[in-house]
Amino acid sequence: MRGLWFLGLVGLVLVRWADASRQLSNATGVGVGVGVGVGAGESDANGGDPLMVELTLIESAVSKGAVCLDGTPPAYHLHPGFGSGTNNWLVDLEGGGWCNNIRSCVYRKTSRHGSSNYMEKQIAFTGILSNKPEENPDFYNWNRVRIRYCDGASFSGEGYDKDSQLYFRGQRIWSAAIDELMSKGMSSANQALLSGCSAGGLASILHCDEFQALFSGSTKVKCLADAGFFLDAADVAGGHTLRSVYEGVVNLQGAAKNLPGSCTGRMDATSCFFPQNLVASIQTPTFLVNAAYDVWQIQESLAPPSADPDGSWKDCRYNYLKCNSTQMQFLQGFRNQMVTAVDGFSQSKGNGLFLNSCFSHCQSVKQDTWYADDSPAISNKGIAKSVGDWYFDRAEVKAIDCPYPCDKTCHNLQFGQFGEDPNSLD
Repeated sequence: MRGLWFLGLVGLVLVRWADASRQLSNATGVGVGVGVGVGAGESDANGGDPLMVELTLIESAVSKGAVCLDGTPPAYHLHPGFGSGTNNWLVDLEGGGWCNNIRSCVYRKTSRHGSSNYMEKQIAFTGILSNKPEENPDFYNWNRVRIRYCDGASFSGEGYDKDSQLYFRGQRIWSAAIDELMSKGMSSANQALLSGCSAGGLASILHCDEFQALFSGSTKVKCLADAGFFLDAADVAGGHTLRSVYEGVVNLQGAAKNLPGSCTGRMDATSCFFPQNLVASIQTPTFLVNAAYDVWQIQESLAPPSADPDGSWKDCRYNYLKCNSTQMQFLQGFRNQMVTAVDGFSQSKGNGLFLNSCFSHCQSVKQDTWYADDSPAISNKGIAKSVGDWYFDRAEVKAIDCPYPCDKTCHNLQFGQFGEDPNSLD
């Protein structure tokens, strides 16, 4: 059960890229979330200092009950747009896992993913949040916002547990943050993009049509989900580890009432927390960026320790180079499930897709995978160019990579050399 327990923790994952000459750390929230990209004191992919953006607390949200798990106010980071981007808005929803029981949610109260008391006062804006045209050519001068994640249910919960004093107010946090941004000029946006990575990517799917409904018909509105396409897939023991976790999240945090009615009208609420059952019915144009061999799903959904009691997946779990032929065949099957699951979604003319055959997780928020000289690409087109072409209607983008190991542009993640469990590293 150790793997499941870690779903509620919010650690930092230290990783190394496959290319030994390119080592860096990737701050990812345990569960499924990515941190802030380049941290304070680090350099971006082009060798310069990244933009550091101050934390803003939404004090007015407290009176509305829109609070983090511990009752503290929610927060965001905003860098104003300039020039031609002054009236355009990119709103990014932070990831950081979920908590599916009282114990894991209580733990989160003492972290930045459960309390604004622990949030960084500044974070780096890199990748799709960068303010440099050479790093983010299409969105660099937009108003760029990161809404911090401190509820543990992808901004969807509504409830309160008196005994543990846990506030499950993800939906209210979403509404309060959006209201704040609308009052700061987003209500008159010419163009808007809702994005998110991992648990934030799931949140961008859940809230996509809500976001679009905020604006008049003259505003161009689209959504981007990066590493948010979590599958209801069988694990290596034949069970459904992630479904069990999601069932806990939905039931504990009262999320069912806030999930899209287009899904809950025909399926159970837990099923409606899985993007594969949501994306085809989203009315707003949406783009999915996902690694076909998503390393978080491999570690915590497909081959968690709870489904691998004899440890036969231990090495493969954290380092794809150590997978044997049988294990790789299983992972190829997972990739095939993902390709099948996005088929209906990709039929919509307004939707876009970048599904690369990499062992990765969250590729839009890190500079080296978003837009750099050696960024991952499909048919010679990288992620930033693909997203930009889709958003601005320059080209249709429905890119699905050939299976591993055909893609030589990947920035694959390997965890094994840092110990048994990267989730324990902070």
